[in-house]
Formats: sequence, C-alpha cells, structure tokens
Amino acid sequence: MVLKAAARVQRGRRQAPSGYKLILTMMRRSLLLAALAIPALTQISSAFDDPDWHKPFPPFRIVGNLYWVGTWDLSSYLIVTPKGNILINSGLADSVPMILASVEKLGFKFSEIKLITATHTHFDHVAGLAEIKRLTGAKMLIEEDDAPVMESGGKADFRFGDDKSSRFEPVRVDQRLRDGDKIALGGTEITVHHHPGHTKGAVSFTWTVRESGHDYRVIIANMGSINPGVNVSGMPKYPDIAQAYARTFHDQKEMQIDIFLASHASQFHLHEKVKPGDPYDPQRFVDPQGFHASVERLEKVYLDQLEKERQAR
Repeated sequence: MVLKAAARVQRGRRQAPSGYKLILTMMRRSLLLAALAIPALTQISSAFDDPDWHKPFPPFRIVGNLYWVGTWDLSSYLIVTPKGNILINSGLADSVPMILASVEKLGFKFSEIKLITATHTHFDHVAGLAEIKRLTGAKMLIEEDDAPVMESGGKADFRFGDDKSSRFEPVRVDQRLRDGDKIALGGTEITVHHHPGHTKGAVSFTWTVRESGHDYRVIIANMGSINPGVNVSGMPKYPDIAQAYARTFHDQKEMQIDIFLASHASQFHLHEKVKPGDPYDPQRFVDPQGFHASVERLEKVYLDQLEKERQAR
C-alpha cells in the first residue's frame, strides 16, 4: 500500500503520544461536527460545485518530503521538514477533516503545520485555511495582490466578489508574498512565481527535491484557466487582465521543470498517473512535456477568446 510505503521511506518520523492522539480525536470530531454546520457564507452554489471536490482520496508520497493530502480533485500538498511542515491549499471548508485525517494517516502531526499558503484565493482552494490556522497557529502567507481577497473572505475578488456563494471565512495574512520571494523552512526553500490572470495574485511554487541521488525540479503550478464570466480583454476591477494572462503564459513557457503538479488533480492528470495502493515512484509525476502542452493549450484558449471579444466591440 502507498501509506505503508510512505511510512517506510520517511525517516525520522515520530509516533504521536497517546495524549496527542486524544487531542487529534477531539479535533477530528469537532471538525466533522463543524462540517455538518458550515455557516452559509462557506456554502457553495451548485453552479460552482463539483462532486469530485468532496470525494476523498488516499494520501501518498509524491517525492522526497512532498505529500498529497488533498481530495479527489482539490490539491492540498504537505511539505515535511525537521522544523515543521508547510501546507499548500486547503480545498473547501469541508475538506479540512479529510486533510487532517490524511496528515495523520501519513504519520505526521497536524499541529506541526507551521506555514500555510495557496496558489490563489478562490474558495475551492482557501475556504478551509481559517480553520487550519485556528487549529495549528500556522503563519498565513499569500501573494500581495490576493491578500485583500483572503482578508475579505472573497469579497475583493475581481470576478466573484459580489457572489455570496463564493465567499469563505476571512483569514488575516501574516506575510504578503511577491514574485521571486522564498518560503524557507527546515532546509526546504520554495520560490514564489507570480502568475496572475486567474486571480490577481495567483502564484506557482518551485523548488528542487533530491531523492535517491536525483534532483527533481518540482512545480505546483497555477494554470492560466479562464473562469466563466471573465472577459480577458478587460474587467471593471481588473483592467489589465489581458496583460496579466499574457505575462503568465510567457513566463510558464520558459520554465524548466521535471515534476508537474497543479491546483487541481485534473489539471495534471493525477488519476492517470497514480492509483490507490500504487508503490512509491516519483518518476510517475515527471512530465515536463505535459506541463508545457497544458500551458500552450490554455494560451490558445486565451488568445481565441481575446480575439472574439475584441471583434465584438
């Protein structure tokens, strides 16, 4: 099983004492009860919902100290270090119990999450961060252009700000990130790449993971997809959106990566690359061609839509 393999290969893993297990049990029960009574502001309309966002998926080791702890489609990544752990993306509010259970199944302590961040601030990636911050006391890091969205619970989003079904519980941002910044913890150093368009502060994360004598250049990419209702030629609250998308596609096409991951499992074909119970194998995620093909496909969608919008004026 993947979980057993992960347990064998992860060195220095500590077993949780019985007192901690009791706390985890109480936390899990609290989260499950909360999930049954999520405030209206965290609920999502059927227009923006997807059953695959709510389905669980077993956690597994991707490469080195990087683990999948997300749902079937909503990516959540755990990066384990000797000084505490980093969590990227929370999924929905009702994803939190699944993330907690996944972290625990891998043999790690949920309380050891020290830093939390996200690829962008749409509700399907950040709606659980407020609860995770409360449970762990982790520091919240978000790109500076998405910080107002995070702190307003989605109200400041240029597209969905007026849609109450896309709201989430606000979170105070402890550190505003910029392009080229480093997120460093316990010997892991992650580079922040500002890839705007999908949101004003969308980012990708890259770093190098050394495993079995091989260096893997990892990207957790925020892909330049276009949401319904977005005019790429310009939005009232985002007049330079066309230039933002163009910059992102240009920069992503120049990137040299090995392991391709993204905000949604479907964006990097997770379920074609790994099945529950598969043995640990970082090579299954090495896909630079897939990454660049996805960037080029999305760029074509953007250019075609931009042309249609300009012709319609």
